[in-house]
Amino acid sequence: MLIDSHVNLHAPQFDADRDAVIARAREAGVGLMVEISDKLTTFEATHAIAMANDDIWCTVGIHPHEAKDAADLTAVTLIDLAQRPKVVGIGECGLDFHYDFSPREIQAAVFRQHVAAARETGLPLVIHTREADEVMGAILKEEYAVGPFKMLMHCYTSGAELAGIAAELGAWFSVSGIATFKAAEDVRAVIRDMPADRIIVETDCPYLAPIPHRGRRNEPAYVSHVLDKLAEVRGWSAQEADQRTTEAFFGLFDRIPRPA
Repeated sequence: MLIDSHVNLHAPQFDADRDAVIARAREAGVGLMVEISDKLTTFEATHAIAMANDDIWCTVGIHPHEAKDAADLTAVTLIDLAQRPKVVGIGECGLDFHYDFSPREIQAAVFRQHVAAARETGLPLVIHTREADEVMGAILKEEYAVGPFKMLMHCYTSGAELAGIAAELGAWFSVSGIATFKAAEDVRAVIRDMPADRIIVETDCPYLAPIPHRGRRNEPAYVSHVLDKLAEVRGWSAQEADQRTTEAFFGLFDRIPRPA
């Protein structure tokens, strides 16, 4: 079944036609979507989308860009919100040293609170990492030594070394529309070495629309293009790619019941 593991349907880009976007996804065969939280001030909107749709689930978390506004975050806050129905993950959280919209030390501190919440709840941690490979690798190894937790390296475009560290810690990886971009051969090279049983796909809509939609607003309906590219890169048939990513998704997001 087609699954989009990372959508941002609460984003203002969808305000004019959100219901139509969801309908188009279903028409395209998308059976499940995970609506991702990026800050607590929009969590109510994120959660409401999940509650209003049987085929949408959600996470709770704070994107590293927003960490500066949540410097006092504690794991307890995330744990409490994660008790709500249909919350199936912690994040999106992590480190982004490309834009540095939040101070790096605050990004790291807030990220560690998310790790603690994932460890306590048993929910998978949805990790954003950009141009922070060394620091991210060190934090993951240090925190995992404290106690294990499930993790997803979302929209993975970082280097092979961090991918290896994460894979050794049991991480899942998600592939996005970036894999379809002509200039992204370095990303495809890392995808070829990802653990075959721990790869899922996403759109990260409204961002990163895959070819042939690049440059336009992305939608969950386009996730099939990502799956097709993953199959090509890994040398899998379309059926094998679908089966592998579906099994991997339910292995990661194990609070989501599998549709009959």
